[in-house]
Amino acid sequence: MRLDSTPRANRLHIGLFGKRNSGKSSLINAITNQQISLISDVAGTTTDPVYKSMEIHGIGPCVLIDTAGFDDEGSLGRLRVEQTKKALQRTDVAVVVFCDTEFSLEKEWIAELRKRKTPIVAVINKGDILTNIQQIKTAVEKEFSLSPLVVSAKQRIGVEEIISAIIRAIPEDYESDTIAGYLVKPGDVVLLVMPQDIQAPKGRLILPQVQTIRDLLDHQCLVMSVTAEQLEGALAALKKAPELIITDSQVFKTVYEHKPSESLLTSFSVLFANYKGDIREFVKGASAIDTLTQDSHVLISEACTHAPLEEDIGRVKLPKMLRNKVGQCLSIDLVSGPDFPSDLSPYDLIIHCGACMFNRKYVLSRIEQAKNQRVPITNYGVAIAKLTGILEKISY
Repeated sequence: MRLDSTPRANRLHIGLFGKRNSGKSSLINAITNQQISLISDVAGTTTDPVYKSMEIHGIGPCVLIDTAGFDDEGSLGRLRVEQTKKALQRTDVAVVVFCDTEFSLEKEWIAELRKRKTPIVAVINKGDILTNIQQIKTAVEKEFSLSPLVVSAKQRIGVEEIISAIIRAIPEDYESDTIAGYLVKPGDVVLLVMPQDIQAPKGRLILPQVQTIRDLLDHQCLVMSVTAEQLEGALAALKKAPELIITDSQVFKTVYEHKPSESLLTSFSVLFANYKGDIREFVKGASAIDTLTQDSHVLISEACTHAPLEEDIGRVKLPKMLRNKVGQCLSIDLVSGPDFPSDLSPYDLIIHCGACMFNRKYVLSRIEQAKNQRVPITNYGVAIAKLTGILEKISY
């Protein structure tokens, strides 16, 4: 990743949905003015969702999601529709493309988008060749209370209107504008404790650390970074105690024991629990740790997909901490990346990573899924603070 690039997880996700051959792919190509998606007159050209990171004037850094038609057929078609449904979970703004007046499928998908509180931009593509545009437009307005834009993507007619509509549809709170800014003020000294283990390869910092440093600099803080071994030396070198200490959650207890009483303490994972998700729900969910027994079943979910590491927090350290508290027979499953069970009922607790690789909409959809199925959900950093007995003493 270039130093000046915006991570996909921090980009506005714009999903395009509609029937096969409704013109979704040509619309994406027109919006980006690039040949992003393969287009054809043959229905079903787009199979799996295509995610394309772009910088679009007026919108800024974003991800355009080209999806398979939600009317796809056959066994493979059903699998493609399932992938399209998963794309809903990541979508901040939905562009729904209409091509006729038969709305049985559109009703289902628009109902789901509205259930997720996802803003919708309605579009009728192929304005240069459809002969019943006014009929479609009137039907959409009557059925969904949406005012569709009429465009011709292949001729790039109406593209600017779509971009303007997307801008107007962006939720005000689609992503928090700060990671740690609500805990600091200009001129504050912030000490970052960043163990450099095998999860942070030589010569690199992990993404949450990089993003947090940039956020603190944007808030005009004085930032000092050390490893856990340098903590005492760093505190001694400072003329006054830092206003805030941000640590890797894995050394929460050690840092807490050495921090000045006047310094606030939090962790990168806890900050991202607030930045990417719902910190109140995560803190509430952590209380379920006290009710776990050896017969309980815990799900650990991490956003990254990587080969197992000896010091891995999700695969090794967190399970060890849980079993040391509850008992060695505690059942723990681990999923990574997009693999998240649709049925969460077998679990007594879900522990999610900081989700630096997911956009906020996706994390909130998982939290909502857990709430709907009455399964407590928390976050790595919050869980570790709870397990070490300092959750009530940290800042979030």
